[in-house]
Amino acid sequence: QVQLAESGGGLVQAGGSLRLSCTVSRSAFSINAMGWSRQAPGKRSELVAVSRNDGSTNYADSVKGRFTISRDNAKKTVYLQMNSLKPEDTAVYYCNADRSPYLPGDYRGKGTLVTVSS
Repeated sequence: QVQLAESGGGLVQAGGSLRLSCTVSRSAFSINAMGWSRQAPGKRSELVAVSRNDGSTNYADSVKGRFTISRDNAKKTVYLQMNSLKPEDTAVYYCNADRSPYLPGDYRGKGTLVTVSS
């Protein structure tokens, strides 16, 4: 059973930065895609960023140039560095993982809340 554990959410002022972390459980061998999605109240889930074993990454247009995804395969951890945060970035952020290159995938963490105040 693959388990994901997020950390790093919180309250930040607009223009500030946060870094989210997600660690995959020991059983997560052969995970390919790892990334982040988010869901704001009353809105649909949005895939924010994806990182794959081949080094490729993808970002939602809404976060390009502000968010950076990275991963440490030895630590089974994926990070999301979020800069120049905006109030519209407020959401619950979920870590996602899959053995294929595609997300949102089969595995998701419990989420961490990011609140950006204006």
